[in-house]
Amino acid sequence: MTTAMGAALRRIQLGNALSAFGNGFTVPFLFVYVAQVRNLGASTAGVVLAAFAVAALVVLPFTGRVIDRRGPLPVAIAGSVAAAVGSLALGLAEREPLVIGAAGLLGAGIAVIQPALATMIVWCSTPVTRSRAFAGQFFLSNLGLGVGGLLGGLIVDTSRPSSFVTLFSIEAVMFLVLAVTAATVRLPQVPRVDDAVPTDDRANGGWRALLGDRAMVQLCVLGFVMFFACYGQFESGLAAFAVEAARISPSTLGIALAANTAVIVLAQFGVLKLVERHRRSRVVALVGLIWTLAWVAAGVSGLVHGSQAIATGALISTYALFGLGESMLSPTVAPLVADLAPSSLVGQYNSAFALVKQLALAVGPAAGGLIAGAGMYTEYIVLLLGCSLGITVLALRLGRRLTPAQDRPHRTAAPAEAAGPVVIPAQRAESVPAEPVAAQVTAGV
Repeated sequence: MTTAMGAALRRIQLGNALSAFGNGFTVPFLFVYVAQVRNLGASTAGVVLAAFAVAALVVLPFTGRVIDRRGPLPVAIAGSVAAAVGSLALGLAEREPLVIGAAGLLGAGIAVIQPALATMIVWCSTPVTRSRAFAGQFFLSNLGLGVGGLLGGLIVDTSRPSSFVTLFSIEAVMFLVLAVTAATVRLPQVPRVDDAVPTDDRANGGWRALLGDRAMVQLCVLGFVMFFACYGQFESGLAAFAVEAARISPSTLGIALAANTAVIVLAQFGVLKLVERHRRSRVVALVGLIWTLAWVAAGVSGLVHGSQAIATGALISTYALFGLGESMLSPTVAPLVADLAPSSLVGQYNSAFALVKQLALAVGPAAGGLIAGAGMYTEYIVLLLGCSLGITVLALRLGRRLTPAQDRPHRTAAPAEAAGPVVIPAQRAESVPAEPVAAQVTAGV
């Protein structure tokens, strides 16, 4: 990686960390702000949270094409400005339509930023350095969110709406800082992507080319199950299960979330050695097993009614195990999306995977909340155990479709680096005939 690419990557990571820092000031308090501070009620607060997901689902199908045609830099700047305006408007809005509209604008801006920054990281990295680049992004995002949340807790006061205006103003300023930082990035003139998929006439097909790439479709199905089974449960089903079935206090939930963040921060760079030494597909398969153990621990917390200490320890272990799995996924999945993409469709692939994530984050809380809220705790745990084991199965199936360069780039890159700087695009792996794409999606979901 050249010095210029390294400098650009550091600027991107700095802007990403600062925007996450600003986001941490508002994320933990958004529901309380809408429902209690603005006196709009819990139902409106739910609509506001849904507006984030709806806005993302609206803009993401078009974001990838714009990134590939115009470049990720203007998209990142436009998304940052939109998010800043939406954040400030949300802090000042008092009426329901204005609050929902501001939330939609903020959600759309954040949704646009994600694939744009991911594409910028791809452009400023190589297949060998890409895992560490995305691991750094994930680490800094979690660190920024955590620090921002802690500082926001010192400022927030539900009796003073002006304190929330301060929080949203800080968030808006951080998004503007991201826009300015992105504007100063000097990206390579040509995307530095070594095609894991040959760039041919399909590269101009956009969504058609993506849906025809069976490895990418399988990765999207796998991603949906991952986000549904983990991130989609944190704020709904798992929290409801912990409070109602395991009799865990809300304050203990805060400790469990802190344990999740602590594991991510402490384990992030340690797991890089594991990722670099083993096949990506097998690392993801291991995550499925770790999350299976996490859901077993959650089930134990709900069954042990005689010992609150055991229940509390089991639930904290659940969150900690999830954090370990997350730290293993960050240097694995996002780089794999980039390595599957043709050079001219990196933005499209990143946006498509972000869209899958948003779909899972929209469906996951609703499904988990309904099942756990209905008191079907055994069924809830069984469902998530099945999803976690499904992650392992889907990851191993995906591994059969990946080339060595896609599944284990560090091992395959070593001989090429020793021979010289010439990079030969990897060819598509030969694979057995598979069922149609629609059948794969239906079976995976």
